[in-house]
Order: sequence, then C-alpha cells, then structure tokens
Amino acid sequence: MTEYSQIKLIDLLEKKGEPFVKEMLSSFSCPLNQDIEDYLRRKAVIMAQKNISPTYLIFTTQLGKPVLIGYYTIALKTLTIRCGKITRRQRDKIKRFGSYDENQNAYQIPAYLIAQLGKNFSNGYNKLITGDELLKMACDRVKESQNLVGGKVVYLECEDKPRLITFYRRNGFTEFDKREIEEKEKRIFKSDYLIQMLKLL
Repeated sequence: MTEYSQIKLIDLLEKKGEPFVKEMLSSFSCPLNQDIEDYLRRKAVIMAQKNISPTYLIFTTQLGKPVLIGYYTIALKTLTIRCGKITRRQRDKIKRFGSYDENQNAYQIPAYLIAQLGKNFSNGYNKLITGDELLKMACDRVKESQNLVGGKVVYLECEDKPRLITFYRRNGFTEFDKREIEEKEKRIFKSDYLIQMLKLL
C-alpha cells in the first residue's frame, strides 16, 4: 500500500525557503488542466504567504526520495445557492446551514471551496495516486476545519465534461448551479461557464 504525506505549502516555505520551493513547484505538470498547473507554479506561494487559501502538497517516496505527486487548495467562501436551481430535497438540507435572502431567493452559506485539485504528470507521478484518493484527502482536510470552526458544505467548480461530472458524482458531489467565467479565465477555459457541485460532510 502506497504511503502518502501531506505538507502545508507555507510550512515548507518556512522550512526550506522560497527559492527552493519555487524550483520544486516549477516541475509540476498537469496537461489536462492548465489552470491547475499555472496556479501551483505562479500563484500558490503568494496565496499561502497572504494566508488567503492554503495549499497542501502530497508526496510519496520513489527510489528512496520524496516526490511531489499532487496537491489541493482550500478556501473559505460565502456560497450563494439560488432556490430555483436546486430540488426541494436539496433545499430542505441546505436551509439548515445558511440564511435565506428573500431579495435573491437564495441561501447564503459559509462553505469550503476546493479551489484546486490536481495530480503531477511529470515523470508519470500521476500514476502513484488516484483522483479519488486525492479528493478524499481534500475532503478530510475540510472535515478537520469544520470540527474547529463549523460548517457543513464543501463545493467545487469544474468544466462541463462528462468524465469530470462522473468523477465528482461518484465521490458524493451533486450539481447545483453554473458560474459564468470571468474575463481573465477565458484564456484557460473553452466554455463560458463552470459547473458548481456541492457535498454535505
């Protein structure tokens, strides 16, 4: 059974220094999603230093040395869930965890966003961990945060691709809305929107 270790990016920065960490992250490759690659290489360090959204690096040992095989990033957000976009059953569950905004006909809910989730395809390292394992690590981290500060909802956004929707459904997420992409995101995503999916933990 493969053993994994998780290291918070800010802890690694304090221990090894920024030049070392940036050099290590520069080898991360995710050809399936350019945003996943760009974020870790160019933005993760800044976001970690500002304590805006923590990134966790996943390592395993290969040939006696630690190798970076994936990562995830979590952020705390206020999620707006429009009543017209969800079923009555979903609404009955969600209303227990947020406040209703009559003007928007929507619920405002404090929620954890899995902002980034990706495997490292350099040197075939992506084969050393499954997407299900990586997603479970992120959800388990969210549960730890919930135990400390509360909350019940975790959500994510993904492209409208059957393989992605199937993957997240298999792991307990359900669609609840779409979000139009921002102008700065258009160079990354081919569609005009992202599917929003949530899970109650």
